[in-house]
Amino acid sequence: MTMTFEQLLGTYPTDVQALAFSARKLILDILPKSDENLDESAGVVGYGYGSGYKGLICTLILSKSGVKLGIAHGASLPDPNGLLEGSGKVHRYVQLRTPSDIRGPRVRRLLKVARAAWQERVG
Repeated sequence: MTMTFEQLLGTYPTDVQALAFSARKLILDILPKSDENLDESAGVVGYGYGSGYKGLICTLILSKSGVKLGIAHGASLPDPNGLLEGSGKVHRYVQLRTPSDIRGPRVRRLLKVARAAWQERVG
């Protein structure tokens, strides 16, 4: 049986659950009707349109200590607010520490840029 988002979150501390739910709400607002794919063993939830990395726009990377918002192809995106962390050649992430990180305009703007970059990549 496939695990639901809620079931996956139930294995994490309540503060991580709250951050993940808030981040998911924002993602689904910016990426309406996107596919939500869970990798239970890795604690990663992918969002995008289509299969594989080509269709991926962002991920929620869950851990016992927090939530990261992964941005597919984030290494090539403009990041005027300096939100993106990591040293990957393709994927970067934003460490979400508090609900205000999600509510502010900077993460919303970054997700919109990621969506526009995906649209450009796939035509």
